[in-house]
Amino acid sequence: MKTGIIDVGGGFRAIYGAGVVDRLLEDGTRIDYAIGVSAGSANLTCLLSRQKNRTYRFYTSYAFRREYASTYNFVHDRNFVHLDYVYGTLSNHDGEDPLDYDAVANSPIEYYVVAAEAETGLPHYFPKSRMHQDDYDICKASSAVPVACEPYVVDGVPYFDGGIADPIPVRKAFDDGCDKVVVVLTRPKDVLREQQRDKGPAAILRRSYPASAERLLNRYKTYNDEVELAKRYEDEGRVLILAPTDLYGLSTLHKSYEGLNLMYRRGYADAKAIAGFLAE
Repeated sequence: MKTGIIDVGGGFRAIYGAGVVDRLLEDGTRIDYAIGVSAGSANLTCLLSRQKNRTYRFYTSYAFRREYASTYNFVHDRNFVHLDYVYGTLSNHDGEDPLDYDAVANSPIEYYVVAAEAETGLPHYFPKSRMHQDDYDICKASSAVPVACEPYVVDGVPYFDGGIADPIPVRKAFDDGCDKVVVVLTRPKDVLREQQRDKGPAAILRRSYPASAERLLNRYKTYNDEVELAKRYEDEGRVLILAPTDLYGLSTLHKSYEGLNLMYRRGYADAKAIAGFLAE
């Protein structure tokens, strides 16, 4: 049986997935396939590297630094989150908290990172082979929130956050041969996403990337449809959806230390269900 996990990210709410990953590592649960979106790509990269608590440190310590995420960053270089600082300065082999790239490269887990092509708005699924030592550009591309960040260029192509193109890639996971999939959401699974909050950013984005703007404007429908698909698979016993029941005051770009810790502990506790689901 081929087991998979999807982490949809969600900015600072994605610490929920960090708790899930740490529980998987602690329990020694076997996962064969992983696909990460936005900040979910960082969580799942640490599943491959087997670096327990690494993403927790990023969310609860480094993320409070101005260099990591701040209005200052946005004013000076149009990137609220300084992706090169997160996935370069901190994460490179000589950084403060280096990713164990050799462990990632040697992991048997099949791994993909989702980004949205800025010019077309279409999803792009980067394979693990596109990641190299001190080259974590695919995670930067997947995490480039439209308007809050400039598109991130990989191999000459600009990309935005994968969440606007394929926010919950459950269909791809099954197309790639998974038999059972854990889907990690970062908002309550029965709460529909609404369009209103995306209208303003989409109007700004339309000036330079109209196709991505259209994707952003309709992200609410894509997300809601993919949640419904995941629920149908859950009814069939093929998917386990893990989702918080409270956001603890967190959003994509807003955080508090207390909220982050509550969300992390919720993810860690909810992940207890994974071993039983995969054993059925």
